[in-house]
Parts: sequence; C-alpha cells; structure tokens
Amino acid sequence: MSSFINYRNESSVNVSDACLKDNITFYKIVVNVGTVQWSVSHRYSDFVELHDKLVVDHGVAKDLLPPKKVIRNKTPKFVEQRREALNDYLKNVFNYLRLTMPSIFSHFLDFHLYDIFFLLQDLAKKLYLEGDKLLQTEKTHKFSLMELHAIRERYKMACPPTEKQDQMYDFSHILDFCSQVSSLSIEGSYEKLGASNIIPNDLQIDLIPFKTLTDLRILGVPMACIQSVGSLRDSLISLSVHIASVETLNEFLLVDVLHKDPSSLADVVIWKKLSTINFATNNITDVDWGIKLVPKLQKLNVSSNRLSELCDISCLHELRVLNLSMNRFSLCQNWHAKIGNIVKIDLSQNKIETLQGFSKLYSLESLDLSCNVITDVEEVQHICNLPCLEYLWLTANPVASTIDYRVKVIEQFNSRMTEICLDNEKASEKELDTSRVLQALRIVKEGKTPSFLQNTNCSHSYNKS
Repeated sequence: MSSFINYRNESSVNVSDACLKDNITFYKIVVNVGTVQWSVSHRYSDFVELHDKLVVDHGVAKDLLPPKKVIRNKTPKFVEQRREALNDYLKNVFNYLRLTMPSIFSHFLDFHLYDIFFLLQDLAKKLYLEGDKLLQTEKTHKFSLMELHAIRERYKMACPPTEKQDQMYDFSHILDFCSQVSSLSIEGSYEKLGASNIIPNDLQIDLIPFKTLTDLRILGVPMACIQSVGSLRDSLISLSVHIASVETLNEFLLVDVLHKDPSSLADVVIWKKLSTINFATNNITDVDWGIKLVPKLQKLNVSSNRLSELCDISCLHELRVLNLSMNRFSLCQNWHAKIGNIVKIDLSQNKIETLQGFSKLYSLESLDLSCNVITDVEEVQHICNLPCLEYLWLTANPVASTIDYRVKVIEQFNSRMTEICLDNEKASEKELDTSRVLQALRIVKEGKTPSFLQNTNCSHSYNKS
C-alpha cells in the first residue's frame, strides 16, 4: 500500500496514454509511490475543473493548463499533442504541490483509494460525520484490509506534517470508533485492488484497536496477515474464519504467539469468553490441542474440512453443539470418551458406516447422519436406547431406500417411538401402528414374552394358588 509521506521523493505521475470511450477522450494517468503503482483516467474537462480550483485556492499559474480546442479535437495527432501537454502540466503541478498535497489534488489522483494517509483522512471524516449512527444501526461493521492495514501503519507514525488541522480529519475518530465496534467483518482477496498493483492479502493488519469486540468474521484472509489480536482474548464471544486455508485452529488462536509450545503457554493466551467457533470451509486435518485454550466453548463448527478423526475434547465441559459435516469421517469409535456431554452432532456428508461409536452419548438430543453410507437398519440398535435422542437424520443413506425404512427405524425406539423425529418428520399414526406390529413380531422372534402376556400369566398363577 502506498505511503506518500514516506516516499515523496520516490513518487511520480505520468499521463501515459489516451483512449476513446463513448466518443470521449480519456487520458490515463499512472501514479508511482515507491513500489506501489496505480492508474486513473480523466477527460480534459476534469483537468479544467481541477485547474480552476488549484488556481484560486493553491496559487497554481493560470496559464499552465494547455488551452481548450473545439474543432478537430479528436484527431490522433491532436490527442497525442494534448496528452504530452497534460503530462507536462501534471508533472509541474505535482512537483509544486508535493509538500502540501491538497485534498482536491490527491482525490484527482486517487490517493484516497491507495495511500495510507489519504485513505485515513477520508475514513476519519466519514466516521466523524456518521460514526455514531453506524454504531447504532449496523449489526456488523465491515473494514477492508486496506483500511485495517492503513490503521496499523498509521500507529507507527508520528503526526504527519501534512496532517489537516480540521478536527473531522483527526485519526482519533477512527480509534474511537474501532474501540466501540462490537461486531467486525473482514474480507480478503488475492486479486489486485482496482487499477493498482496492490494485493490485499499481502497486507498485514492488527486487531489492537478493537477493545470491545464480541463478534469477529473473517473471510478469505490468510492468518499470516494478522499480526496481533490485541485484547480480543478478553472480549470475543463468537469467531468465524472461512476460506482462509487454515490447517489448524492454532493458526488463529495463537496467531501472535511466537513459541507455540503447549507446556510454556500461560493463562494470558486463554480465550476467556469465546463460546462459538466456526472454521467451516478450510483445510483443517486435526482439531489440535489449541482447542483447550477455549474453555467456555459451546458451539464448534469445522464443517467442509479434511477431518477423519476426532481428538479428545472432553476438557470442553460446556461444549454442546458440534458440526463435523462434509469431512472424511468413517469410524467414530468411543466418542463418549472424547466429547463429553454433547447435545447436537452434525456428521452429514461423511463416510460413516456404523453407529456403534454413538451408543454411550447419553446427553445427545440431535444426530444428523444424512448423506453417509449406512446400509443396515439394525445399526439403529446402537442408539435406540439413548434417553435424550429426539432428532435423527438418516436420509440419503443406502438404508433410507430400503422398504419400510421409516417404520423399521422408528420401531427400534420401543416406548419412545412417538418422540423420535426421523428425517425432520415425526411418525404418523399409520407408521406407529405398523411399528408396534413389527415390534411384537420382533419380540416373538427373539423368544420373549410380550409384556401384556407376562401380566396375564402372573394373574393366572396368583388365582391358582
């Protein structure tokens, strides 16, 4: 990103080309500040408007701009002559105003889009005028990576010599706004920004200014961009990181910790209030030990990753909701020893064949196993005695295409068959009647005496005696 106040003597402008668009000639201006480059196009009338204001307010010579021509002003020869004249004009004005760089000139050259200092001036003005309203009306405020990078770099500077005296351009308005934002969204990109050579995801940012942030949403931003999370460990409640190519949760949870040795970490890296984590659509292969840094975690979403095994997260005593959909799970062995008092599990779109590993999850209320490879309806026997289970999804498994699939599943829940919601639908009266018949046949087949016959036999023995 451009930093004009640091590279004044390594900055230049050049009217490099002219093109015709909708019968209007536009002149392409290339701006270079250090290694940063961008372009902006203006028609001749834009130059005239700029020049008039520079003459009145900034002492630019009136006869410096090449004169206007009405007739034959679109011939290639004339356009090239004007381009050369405008190039000389712009270079002269740029050198003359290099130290002061007034707002009207910096905007003409798009410094407010690509340069740290001028971008922050516009942002400060916006937040001075609209900041209170934004804090009251916005559910989530979105900062660009450019803005966050500019804030980070501005922190390093002494008060720039071109700092405007007008109060509404003061950097403190930005810091004050950031300190009050409760929900923040950051979106990254690997595409060049506008007409520049700046790639947003190559910029570094800090989250230090956000003192009261409770909700953070990151989309497409590599963790290498984030240099510090500031005080977020004390305030953040909800965290979402999507499409960031994250391979471990530690990449964010310990993003500003140099030595990530679990034996040497202190309590200062504990996320004290974080209760919801969503790392969907990344490249996570393992829910690593870093999850222990979030003792208050209640909801964990790591769907659309590369997980095939679940590590021991039983230390998360408050964890209730676990989304593992669209991963690579096939076996789920002894999960009761790994996840504690879980209430809801989503394992849809995996490769699960058996339900044996869920047989002791006694607090489980909802289990989504849709789009897996379960073939045998008898697998339901492993979960039919879970006392709290109410919602079960098996749709899009091979077993779901078998004859009387719903009845055969519901029947296995015995006295709780009326409570079970299978594939988002409770059993109809007809299904319940058929299930009871199947249940009676099952009991007879197993050589057991139905409960109503047991009661009859007891009464007969009593009368005989």
